[in-house]
Amino acid sequence: MTTFVLDKKLAADTFAVATLGLCDLRLMNDRRWPWLILVPQRADKVELYDLTPLDQTMLTFEMGIAAQALKSVTGCEKINTGALGNIVRQLHIHIIARNSGDPAWPGPVWGYGTAEPYQPEDAKTFALAIRDAL
Repeated sequence: MTTFVLDKKLAADTFAVATLGLCDLRLMNDRRWPWLILVPQRADKVELYDLTPLDQTMLTFEMGIAAQALKSVTGCEKINTGALGNIVRQLHIHIIARNSGDPAWPGPVWGYGTAEPYQPEDAKTFALAIRDAL
């Protein structure tokens, strides 16, 4: 049996927020958009259908609570959810707070401009707010 290991790019590009029942919840290091990433803690999973039916159900639940927490903390107009995996193959779900008029609106955030990293203390404060809202 293979052990779950977080992809190196995900680890480098994100901050830890919380460990949920199935997923490692992380904050993308780009302050232009409040952007969470859920990574199911299952080894060698690439696609949603690679998960067991029970894990798929748990992932759906955790996507919902993460999205609600993000909306509660940010007051955003819209939550975008996506699972691309074209660069990082490890299964992960993006949950992004969006507002009309944000830098990439109404297009996708992927590939838009240059990331603006959080100051470590700001990332820590935001992660704490998300944890409190879960």
